[in-house]
Amino acid sequence: MTILVTGAAGFIGFHVARALARRGDRVIGVDNLNDYYPVSLKHARLAALAAGAGDRFRFAAADIADEQALDAALGATELAGIVHLAAQAGVRYSLENPRAYARSNLVGHLNILELARARRVASTAYASSSSVYGGNTTLPFRVEDRVDHPLSLYAATKKADELMSETYAHLYRLPLTGLRFFTVYGPWGRPDMAMWIFTRAILAGQPIPVFNHGRMSRDFTYIDDIVAGVIACLDMPPADDGAVKAGGSNTPHALYNIGNHRPEQLERVIALLAEACGREAIIDYQPMQPGDVPATYADIDAIARDHGYAPTTPIDIGIPAFVDWYRDHHRP
Repeated sequence: MTILVTGAAGFIGFHVARALARRGDRVIGVDNLNDYYPVSLKHARLAALAAGAGDRFRFAAADIADEQALDAALGATELAGIVHLAAQAGVRYSLENPRAYARSNLVGHLNILELARARRVASTAYASSSSVYGGNTTLPFRVEDRVDHPLSLYAATKKADELMSETYAHLYRLPLTGLRFFTVYGPWGRPDMAMWIFTRAILAGQPIPVFNHGRMSRDFTYIDDIVAGVIACLDMPPADDGAVKAGGSNTPHALYNIGNHRPEQLERVIALLAEACGREAIIDYQPMQPGDVPATYADIDAIARDHGYAPTTPIDIGIPAFVDWYRDHHRP
């Protein structure tokens, strides 16, 4: 059984590829290794993957927005499934470089859909984002909620991915599962995300920028819980039976939230980070950033019902685990 994992050198992609290889699957990892954050971290993830997975993992450097390069990377390999995680990430960066989002998140997603259609892939799970909920004020966010008012181009591209997927599921009866991730963190995380930024600042004795004057809460989800949800959805794609799926489609296309189902105040998160670091946190309160939202909170009833998803890692455990990894990773 060979699974394609796009974005395999990224945070979630690395963990998913490693989990699949550990259970005995063969994995082809594809990534374009762009420099949105230091490429050295991506190479370190790939090295860890290669060391742990042996011949069950093969990496190919390719841009999913280049369909010819993608086909060449895969060759004649038959794919049992696809976990599509490659994307241009980041809400704030979409204000600076919008075309990168159109290329990777729109053209790239279309190419994966075409690949799945052409090769008759039995299950494709793809990354959406909690950002699609935009300015929704009713909490928790439910997959049945309307998501017509994105607050960033990043969110708009993720909503567009869901719409394209719905079309392919309708036209070609392609089994697809969209996963709306909620603030993922943990070892091997991204340097542009809050856990990394805050930890680095605390250890360096520098101020932490906290937006909306601290009135922020996030449904922080530990990476192991995310991986469990992704693989559960990959293993059981939506059936083409005409029944209404999570998210409202009667095609073989389902949408799920993957979160911790427990929003945490940002100041509590910072306090736990400071405790794990053994240092005081210096907080620099700032106004809300464009494209950001004050709170996220995942309703996970649908994925719990359909796939038995049940997150097990509260921030009291996950944050010290991340800080331990961060210290080890930066040890001279």
